[in-house]
Amino acid sequence: MAALIPVQVPDAPPVGVRRFVEWLQVSFFPGAMDASTARWVAFLLILLVAILVGRFLIAILFSRLRKIATRANNQLIVPALEAPSATLVILCGLIAALSVVPLWDTVPHIVRLGEQGALASVILWGMACAGGAVVDHFAVGARARELHLAAFIPLIKRTLGAFFIIFSILVVCESLGFEVKTFLAGLGIGGLAFALAAQDTIANMFGSFVVVMDQPFYVGEYIRILAHEGTVEEIGLRSTRLRTAQRTQIVIPNKTVAAEVITNYTRMPQRRVDTTLGVTYDSPSEAVRLLLDDVGALLRADPGVHQGQVVVRLADLGDASLRVQILYFTADPDWESHMAVRERVNFGILAAVAARGVSLNYPSPVIRMDPAAAQRASPTP
Repeated sequence: MAALIPVQVPDAPPVGVRRFVEWLQVSFFPGAMDASTARWVAFLLILLVAILVGRFLIAILFSRLRKIATRANNQLIVPALEAPSATLVILCGLIAALSVVPLWDTVPHIVRLGEQGALASVILWGMACAGGAVVDHFAVGARARELHLAAFIPLIKRTLGAFFIIFSILVVCESLGFEVKTFLAGLGIGGLAFALAAQDTIANMFGSFVVVMDQPFYVGEYIRILAHEGTVEEIGLRSTRLRTAQRTQIVIPNKTVAAEVITNYTRMPQRRVDTTLGVTYDSPSEAVRLLLDDVGALLRADPGVHQGQVVVRLADLGDASLRVQILYFTADPDWESHMAVRERVNFGILAAVAARGVSLNYPSPVIRMDPAAAQRASPTP
């Protein structure tokens, strides 16, 4: 266990505060109050001055600093430090006020510990506010420059916040007189047991770091992991959340995300379309050849079709039909744009089929009978 170490406590209030009490008793209220009353009056006056300075002078000072920060294109850090600064001024005034009242004489050790813990907490609070404002300022700049790192800044901020909270707790405990070094040394054996018990959690945290460093996907992209696919909604410390096309949410542990194959549909430069068109055998071969030319010209004239690869060929002589292979890529990988191009091309193919008088094969069985057998099977009139 952490041991409580002694704290050096001064024998008397600071010289300036003691002289203020003497001046208050002798010069301001001569003969009107005893020493104890003068100390309580001094306590109230010091506390009142600290509150006024913390509430109003700090507000005026930071209003001017905000104007300077606005001109410097940084409007986040200065407002974040206003509340910790005002609290620090009031706390310093409270510490000075407490040094003159009888409470200091009765329990000086407890008062000193409380002062140190409060000061450490306020200073750490100010550091946390400043650090958070710096990260937020960087996030604003990253979003303005359209950097992909902007999607991971919330995760980075939460990670840094978790480590800073642990650090702050240790610092406050040290300021309260606890022997933190002994406590940290005792964590060696306990840390091993904790690591074994929380190995899945630790693996998920390392998985999140892998996602941040490798950046296989960003928030808002459409991906597939294993049998799950959807739009990335959030990348957390423990898991990644996907929103599926059915509007359900899938939560995948980050250790799975880091270990499995990820298909990122959003990063496709184009989206492929591979269609087979069935043409009946009784269609004239010249009409089929002209149909292939028409479909190829249709695809090359469409602005939504990527012109890198366009294939329209009579691929196979199937059992029931001639199979025409149509292969092309849509220029925009967005799903809605892709479907709009496919619909436009399909309507154009239907128009070309009708114009050339070509018949398409329908997926229905065809029964052919020998004429003599058909005559015998027909009913006699």
